[in-house]
Amino acid sequence: MKIVILDGYGMNPGDMSWQPINDLGDLTVYPRTAPDEVLTRAAGAEALLTNKTVLTADMLRALPELKYVGVLATGYNVVDIDAARELGIVVTNIPAYSTDSVAQMVFAHLLAAVVGVEHYTAENRNGRWSASPDFVYWDRPLCELAGKTFGIVGLGNIGTAVARIAGAFGMKVKAFTSKSPDMLPEGVAKADLDELFSTCDVVSLHCPLSESTRHIVNASRLAQMKSGAILINTGRGPLVDEEALANALNAGEIYATCLDVLTSEPPAPDCPLLTARNCFITPHLGWATTEARQRLLAIATDNLRNFIAGTPVNNVAV
Repeated sequence: MKIVILDGYGMNPGDMSWQPINDLGDLTVYPRTAPDEVLTRAAGAEALLTNKTVLTADMLRALPELKYVGVLATGYNVVDIDAARELGIVVTNIPAYSTDSVAQMVFAHLLAAVVGVEHYTAENRNGRWSASPDFVYWDRPLCELAGKTFGIVGLGNIGTAVARIAGAFGMKVKAFTSKSPDMLPEGVAKADLDELFSTCDVVSLHCPLSESTRHIVNASRLAQMKSGAILINTGRGPLVDEEALANALNAGEIYATCLDVLTSEPPAPDCPLLTARNCFITPHLGWATTEARQRLLAIATDNLRNFIAGTPVNNVAV
């Protein structure tokens, strides 16, 4: 079997071995693939693996040997699923591999916003504490999380893990979810979006991206939030109207935002959030711990092995 990985660098920059997948066939790994390179590189492949390289309907139709697409991520919107289904191409994803890592990133961001360890470390390296007339200084509000209300939009695997950690900090937890109240974890109260955005001190987004959730955070939602509230997005960039969020931050309508995802990745240099007030941004790192990427590679290998054996798992094109 000819196997091609179109963009291997993002998940494996060289610290892991592709050998488990190589053992399943004739493997070629490209670090990155531009759209106009896809058909040339994928020609003759029976199996393609992609992380962020888009596979359109026209591309899939132009690859008659292709039988399998393995998405090296949980989200699979990079593949035209309807076309794959029509062509009989199995498409698999990698579910639940990064739950703990992304939940960890949520609170790394939140603590950066309310405590400012990185900020004060940088200040002290520049001599500020050494020059201080007092034993202590601070230049921004310091916030205790215990007793605050944490709102979660979407209570899947990651949202549930985030709820558990928020509870451990002593926070009250509300969730907007399709689950019935009796299915919610202990300590989590169900809320609609109006209640969640207007009453929570922190709102964290963990819902899938769809037409109904695109820009679920917009100017109207932001106007509902407390002036001291913090918005966190480690889900998908387009869940947020970035211009509206930048305006709200710069006007002081909310206190801060913490983002691990943006609508365009990498962002354009003029992305308004890059210079917005109290905007903390990391470059889509939440999933990328060594442990999570090792799980991703193991599941991707297992997905392909099961397909070869005629028993596909994690098939999203059924």
